[in-house]
Amino acid sequence: MKKVGIIMGSDSDLPIVRKAVDTLRAFGIPFEVHVYSAHRTPGEARQFAMEAREHGFGVLIAAAGMAAHLAGALAANTTLPVIGIPCRSSGSQGMDALLSTVQMPSGIPVATVAIDGGTNAALLAAQILAVEDAALADKLDEKRRADAATVLKKDAAIGASI
Repeated sequence: MKKVGIIMGSDSDLPIVRKAVDTLRAFGIPFEVHVYSAHRTPGEARQFAMEAREHGFGVLIAAAGMAAHLAGALAANTTLPVIGIPCRSSGSQGMDALLSTVQMPSGIPVATVAIDGGTNAALLAAQILAVEDAALADKLDEKRRADAATVLKKDAAIGASI
């Protein structure tokens, strides 16, 4: 199975990244986590992206706040799918990061999840990998069924309590 590379622009993004890590672990998906800044360590971020495919990665996740150029910087240096997680920061509540992540120029796509959406970033990475992995696709289908059952159980409990 291909690995998922998770890059965060700062260790302050770790609480959001931990959600992605926990989700990938639950599916048995191998991953690596690194701190590379698009602005402070651009060479390291570029090198990681350029070499990711040959090092066994199938998808990259980039978590960054404020200017949030990390996902775009990675995507500019690889043709692997890149998923951006815009992280909430003080002041603009993550809108600056969201806009920086989604406004990519034509030819350099970045998939973007919600602000602080670590879980969904990992699930999207799993779905991308599942295109070529039937066992992983089955695990994703099972999670969807379990999630639906949880909602229906809550629906029944609410109906019984009113």
